[in-house]
Amino acid sequence: MSAAERFGKVAVLLGGASAEREVSLMSGNAVLAALRAAGVDAHPFDPAERDLHLLKEEAYSRAFIVLHGRGGEDGTVQGMLELMRIPYTGSGVMASAIAMDKWRTKMIWAASGLPTPRYALLDAGTDWAAVVAELGLPIFVKPVHEGSSMGATKVTGVDQLRPAWELAARYDELVIAEEFVVGAELTAPFLGDRVLPMIRIEAPGGNYDYQHKYFTDDTKYHCPAGLPADQEQVLQALVRKCARVLGCRGWGRADLMLTEDGRPFLLEMNTAPGMTSHSLVPMSARAAGMSFEALCLAILEDARLG
Repeated sequence: MSAAERFGKVAVLLGGASAEREVSLMSGNAVLAALRAAGVDAHPFDPAERDLHLLKEEAYSRAFIVLHGRGGEDGTVQGMLELMRIPYTGSGVMASAIAMDKWRTKMIWAASGLPTPRYALLDAGTDWAAVVAELGLPIFVKPVHEGSSMGATKVTGVDQLRPAWELAARYDELVIAEEFVVGAELTAPFLGDRVLPMIRIEAPGGNYDYQHKYFTDDTKYHCPAGLPADQEQVLQALVRKCARVLGCRGWGRADLMLTEDGRPFLLEMNTAPGMTSHSLVPMSARAAGMSFEALCLAILEDARLG
């Protein structure tokens, strides 16, 4: 059976209207090219330009979601696809909605006994000095419902907290301040029940921001991460558990910090990670011996409902 017969007509959902539209277009076009190279009958579909109900009218059999941020990674598109009975890649409605919400993700992890940095919600009436007294400095301030470090600031003084909140509040009415954990920055992609090789990230000045993620070559990536095998296995088990308690499935990527004394702290869960030339899931897959084309096919293979 050919790939076209096996998967049917596939919509690659890309672009969208979130703040991460530019990255989604890069990711989606990379996935589209890979699927077509493998013989899949794949077509681009941008929900910012076309109504989603057309997926049903145009007889799409599956959807490969490469939308980042709100309106694509937060359960809304997943819910629409459920109603139209079109199988889709990645996590379902509930897990997508929760993982997009950094605050509620942290509450679930903490309630499950999983390690995550301390935090505080910010608003216009926040006592900034009290936040610093509770969390120390530096502090990361970020919108609760954005990804790719959009609107995020590393704060090193109490006088920077309010401007950092004001920036984040442009993106989201919910803003979180998170304790800064000193250590190695790691990310752990997963594919089904398999956690792929972990990646250690070295960004200039420890600032892995939007620019350093997608548009410069200054950031260094180490994959394999250089951890002892037994330590990486422990961390991979932690990643499996943190994904499971959120209800994640298919594929995704967990970000975490590892202190010098070996304590891990979970930061965020990404249910539709980037798939650009700078992206981490393809990098990890290559280290596991999987080509980008094979990775895309494996993700598509797992498309489902419910």
